[in-house]
Amino acid sequence: MSKGNPFGGGRMPDLNQLMKQAQKLQADAAKAQEELVNLTAEGAAGGAMVTATVNGHHELLKLTIDKAVVDPSDIGMLQDLITAAVNQANAKVGEMAKTRMNSLMGGMQIPGM
Repeated sequence: MSKGNPFGGGRMPDLNQLMKQAQKLQADAAKAQEELVNLTAEGAAGGAMVTATVNGHHELLKLTIDKAVVDPSDIGMLQDLITAAVNQANAKVGEMAKTRMNSLMGGMQIPGM
């Protein structure tokens, strides 16, 4: 019978070491997820007449509306500006979170991360 390693390399991987590495990676990922709440990003629309600030969990923290864009006869425009500002802020914080997680994971692509 052959005693070859099905994983290649001539020797069996150290399962204890692999488990330690997996546990560390899991702990680091959990810590990074917790830290996302501290990330913030701002989005703006209408020449910064509407600004939105969100955190890393995509929660709206602050919304600023210049009174010049408050026109009771055109509520639709104000709604569009708010939507655009919040979406821009969420896109920015999403990219920041992705960059942070990628640096933590060393470029590994893990589904759901």
